[in-house]
Amino acid sequence: MTHIPLGGSTGSSSRGTSSSVTVAGTSRSATSYGSGGGKATTIPSGQIFAGRTEGGGTRDQVFGSSTYGSGYPGITGRGVAGRGFPFLFWPVVWGGAAGAGSGAYLHDTEYGSPDNTSRPGGPMMTSTFVSSASTSLNSTLSPTTFHVLADNTTLISLISAITMNCSTNINTSSSTSNASDPNPYNASDSNVPQPESAIEYYRASSVVLTLDGYNNSAVLSSDENATNTPLPGGIDTTLQDCLNQTIGAAVPLIDGATRVSTGPRIEAMALLSLVIVFLQLLV
Repeated sequence: MTHIPLGGSTGSSSRGTSSSVTVAGTSRSATSYGSGGGKATTIPSGQIFAGRTEGGGTRDQVFGSSTYGSGYPGITGRGVAGRGFPFLFWPVVWGGAAGAGSGAYLHDTEYGSPDNTSRPGGPMMTSTFVSSASTSLNSTLSPTTFHVLADNTTLISLISAITMNCSTNINTSSSTSNASDPNPYNASDSNVPQPESAIEYYRASSVVLTLDGYNNSAVLSSDENATNTPLPGGIDTTLQDCLNQTIGAAVPLIDGATRVSTGPRIEAMALLSLVIVFLQLLV
């Protein structure tokens, strides 16, 4: 899959929009097309996931792969158990009880259920994007349906960016084209995206792009290095690439810059200046 260069895809907006995201009871600003970054810190005692690191993730570190647990800067291997939060958002959860076997890593329960409202950005939601290529009289492509799965705040932001950048490739009558349209992710519904249909994870596996009809048996293999099942032929790769590039460029990142109050420093310098002037008058 093609990864974007920094700066976004052709036709994407470089003007990010900010949303408020609650992280551990604190409101933080997340900006689409933002650069992220900042200093990684340790979550203090008394808070959920105390002792793990959070923050520091940048835009050029957003892309993962089709492996659950990818998209973590500097970390390889599948699974998300015990990991920190380089982008502050929690990884997506696929639901279901944790169990034994090669696929157990897909159903870790430490981040709660998909409808957990304490997740940064809110509960997990899904959106649908159907290719318009199959509606063309000259097209030989079969209908291609993609889904994006993420927290509510992230998904609302991405729907706007995708609609702006990929509208010519989307069948709007069959797709999520309005930011108010994402659906709650119900893990017990067999029609919702499954881990076997994932084709790309982003932002420390907190966002995933899936393809209907794709069944990647490698995710259930006991061999972490198992070869991924090739994507089916005849899909709309133009829409696939547009979705991939737009998510990579526009997925909201927590602003890395922190506001530093310079008031006391300025007041102290002003007072020192007055003292110096007063002493000069006495000479």
